Amino acid sequence: MCRWAAYIGPEVFLEDILCTPEHSLIHQSLSASECKTATNGDGFGVAWYGTRDEPGIFRDTLPAWSDGNLRSIARQVRSRLFLGHVRASTGTATSRDNCHPFAVGRWSFMHNGQVGGYDQIRRDADMLIPRELYHHRRGTSDSEALFLAALGDGLDTDPLGALERTAATFEERARSTGQRPHLRLSACLSDGARLIALRHASDDRAPTVYYRWLEAGGWAVVSEPYDADLDGWTVLEPGQMMTLNGGPPRFHTFRPNAARPAA
Repeated sequence: MCRWAAYIGPEVFLEDILCTPEHSLIHQSLSASECKTATNGDGFGVAWYGTRDEPGIFRDTLPAWSDGNLRSIARQVRSRLFLGHVRASTGTATSRDNCHPFAVGRWSFMHNGQVGGYDQIRRDADMLIPRELYHHRRGTSDSEALFLAALGDGLDTDPLGALERTAATFEERARSTGQRPHLRLSACLSDGARLIALRHASDDRAPTVYYRWLEAGGWAVVSEPYDADLDGWTVLEPGQMMTLNGGPPRFHTFRPNAARPAA
């Protein structure tokens, strides 16, 4: 499992969310408290949006807690929208190409969870990626495959439907292997204008997602609270997707097993 944190709102320094809080994402890379594994040391990544449409990306295989470059960048870079991730591999190699967030065009994507029996369905997962997007397939992770498959299934125009359909297909393939859990999914993604987060599982153990309004005037969305003020955080319920783009959150029911047909 992994940990992640994201922000949308007025420009702040990346470190305000990722580094300086008492239980920041960097701290969680060494000592997470709501994760199957406390240590998330199989690499890290940050995607941030500035004046260009596509995000900047910084990823590496070092543990986040020991990378001075990450702290230096986070101290200097300000952004209105960014995503940060620390990785605990569920089986695929520790490599830069397997570190989140993944990015294609203006989209960035990160994930916490697992696909049951992924080694047995990896070829099937790759086949779900359209030919015109396959050159973006750099790594071997289930997360990147899911992202690219969703892009090919209409993520640009119908994020909810594309993610439901893709999750349903991955869950169906995982069920065919007989390995549990078939699918656990907490994901956060952005097209540079909005922040989207969702929570789903084929069992009753969907990975956690929390969100809160900040005094700075923006929203933080995280897989685990980064401070001791737990009352300030709201739980995103399993089976929900939320969208943030400046106003209050918009919520949608997320039902992969009743996936909406493509437009």
